[in-house]
Amino acid sequence: VAGKFAMGDFFDGNVYAHDPRVDFFNWALWASSAWDFPANLAGYTQGVVVEYNRKEFAVRAAYAQVPKEPSSNVLDPRILQKGGLNVELEVRYSVLDQAGRLRFGAFSNEGRSANYREAVTLTGLDPVAFPDANTAALANRKNRNKSGGYINLEQALSPTLGMFARISASDGRNESLSFADIDRSASGGFSLKGTTWGRSDDAVGIGAAINGISRSHREFFAKGGLGLVIGEGQLRYRPETILETYYSVSLTRDVALSLDYQFVANPGYNRDRGPAHFFSARLHTDF
Repeated sequence: VAGKFAMGDFFDGNVYAHDPRVDFFNWALWASSAWDFPANLAGYTQGVVVEYNRKEFAVRAAYAQVPKEPSSNVLDPRILQKGGLNVELEVRYSVLDQAGRLRFGAFSNEGRSANYREAVTLTGLDPVAFPDANTAALANRKNRNKSGGYINLEQALSPTLGMFARISASDGRNESLSFADIDRSASGGFSLKGTTWGRSDDAVGIGAAINGISRSHREFFAKGGLGLVIGEGQLRYRPETILETYYSVSLTRDVALSLDYQFVANPGYNRDRGPAHFFSARLHTDF
């Protein structure tokens, strides 16, 4: 496959937690959130995907454009010097006649980004020229690598109940090019179809996640660094923990309404913030 696409259409799939339009809403639950996949701000990139698919397993790889700058909407056209390489092995199996899948993924991005530790050092050496770590990061950006990987479990427990779990990590040394402000993440939960109460097209889910960042990333935020959605000039660090539950109601064959609740402790890794409560409703229709 070649052209414009979203990496999540081919990688890190999970039938129980992969579609924020109708199931889990929080990034740390519907994706391997330490995976910095190539994308513009809308979530799309341009590249090539190659896949070899058998009944027992699948192997896929992609090379795609990365943003010219971190969190930029413009993709870098210098594809021979800068780009994102992703590979994934998907193993399919059965336990007590219940289907399961394990996905092992790895990524390596080459792009223009700043090193967290160097930005913090510059701030300390010359506080006049670099009053905060974000100013230093802008001056420190050059071609760097960011790499990491994930493990993704999808397991049916019965015809109506399923379990999912993900673990992901990146090296945590340099800025994220696309997504997100997460270097370590573990998540898991359950999804139940409404067959038991006569609503076979409905679904209810519950999941939890814990996110963390590297030591140099913490120091970067504490010295005034800015991420994609995080940054307030200081930081008293503590891992971010999340609990989410949703109920998706099938109104018609093509229309679904879902109600969602999220509890987030230490939002943005800041022990001085939260806890935060998020209530939401989503209406999704297919044409």
